[in-house]
Amino acid sequence: MAQSPESMARSMISNLKDKTGRTLDQWLRIVGKQPRKKNGEIVKFLKSEHDMTHGFANLVAQIALRGKEVYQPTSAATDKMLDQQYAGPKAGLKPIYLAVIKMAQALGEDVVISPKKNYVSFRRHKQFGIIQPSTRTRVDIGLLLKDVPPVGRLELSGSFNAMVTHRVKLTEKKEVNAELKQWLERAYDMS
Repeated sequence: MAQSPESMARSMISNLKDKTGRTLDQWLRIVGKQPRKKNGEIVKFLKSEHDMTHGFANLVAQIALRGKEVYQPTSAATDKMLDQQYAGPKAGLKPIYLAVIKMAQALGEDVVISPKKNYVSFRRHKQFGIIQPSTRTRVDIGLLLKDVPPVGRLELSGSFNAMVTHRVKLTEKKEVNAELKQWLERAYDMS
């Protein structure tokens, strides 16, 4: 399975001194002395004044603003988010979720599955899709497919979620089929 964003961040933190010459705590002290209080300002400062790459600068900025625990959720916390998403009347939707996750993971080793409070994100270089239990009887798959016209079950996302361009509504596990796989692959390839 692909590495989670949290484990990637922990790996970056452990490599920070080798790659940048300073530990996370040292960088946090440097950032703490600055008047900059927004993520973009901190990133710009670290890149321009300390020649840090964007990835490391963004990591340090996020931790400076939100705390170290932002990248240390436990698998228990992740499990709890999923349990809450598929609890009660939505429990019957979990087989659809599991089938979609299996399909997404099969796209490549670089796919990152990242549970959030209300949905689960699929990322590669950037987010290319999400899965969300939207109603008691339906799971929605959101896909980032710029310049792809809607066709059949693939509809424009509308007000569903601003992070995606299209949506596919699923009410049964059998709808996790070759057609959905093609759309997921296309979104993956475009990310």
